[in-house]
Amino acid sequence: MNQAILTGAGPTSRVYFSQRLRLHYVDWGNPDAPPLILLHGGRDHCRNWDWVAADLRKDYHVICPDLRGHGDSAWQASGGYSMSGFIYDLAQLIHQQALAPVRIVAHSLGGNIALRYSGIYPENVNRLVAIEGLGPGPKTHVEADRKPIGERMRTWIEEQRSISGRQPRRYPTVEAAYARMQEENKHLSPEQARHLTQHGVNQNEDGTYSWKFDHYVRLWPPYDMTREAIAALWESITCPTLLVYGTESWARNPANDGRLACFRNACVLPVAKAGHWVHHDQLDLFLREVRAFLAD
Repeated sequence: MNQAILTGAGPTSRVYFSQRLRLHYVDWGNPDAPPLILLHGGRDHCRNWDWVAADLRKDYHVICPDLRGHGDSAWQASGGYSMSGFIYDLAQLIHQQALAPVRIVAHSLGGNIALRYSGIYPENVNRLVAIEGLGPGPKTHVEADRKPIGERMRTWIEEQRSISGRQPRRYPTVEAAYARMQEENKHLSPEQARHLTQHGVNQNEDGTYSWKFDHYVRLWPPYDMTREAIAALWESITCPTLLVYGTESWARNPANDGRLACFRNACVLPVAKAGHWVHHDQLDLFLREVRAFLAD
């Protein structure tokens, strides 16, 4: 399957605008089929879904956006990336392309965005798969919330100031970036790592290569929706929801820590021998489970 993606016909690049930002997405064709959005995670890009999209394009109109600050989408001039901005971008894509009701499969940060969007617009989503999109468990959240807002603001200001003085890492060759990709995820096959690297770097003017994402996306805003507000959005989701996590990842089973109880109609899929990128680490199993879930 991997080789077919590298040599066969790929998707078409398109652009839409949100809050004056020029945002990029790829369209895998089949426009008369039910729409399906694949939403990537932080410091990633839309082409990380190629293996999934190439399989599902036969039955769905697959659209894969680059989040703002990622891939071939514009960077936020201020360097500030908020959940409200990411949610607005998803809302605009669905609105502008008239995709609702839509199926969504989303990973990590993308899963967080999709879960909140689905609670805000429950009528617009008819199936939702979130791969490790719930964030850290309740214990971590409680510890973070105990910090006074002044302390959180000071920390964020210092981190923002520190990042402003950093230059994006530069690799002398694509091969060096490829080696870093393999180091980051040991589950990736050489073919997967090379494909993700080729689509994930830009060449700098001096001939070196850097990852496409804005390094400011590493910073989480100092304040966000409260945990109670986020849980209320989860409770507002009406569509069937599949919560996926890898048993070798940092993520925890939401059925064991109480978070599953926030959902009306959700089930959990633990995937053995998989880390954070379940859709890469156990592709065949993931496709089998997700295809059955989306078709119900």
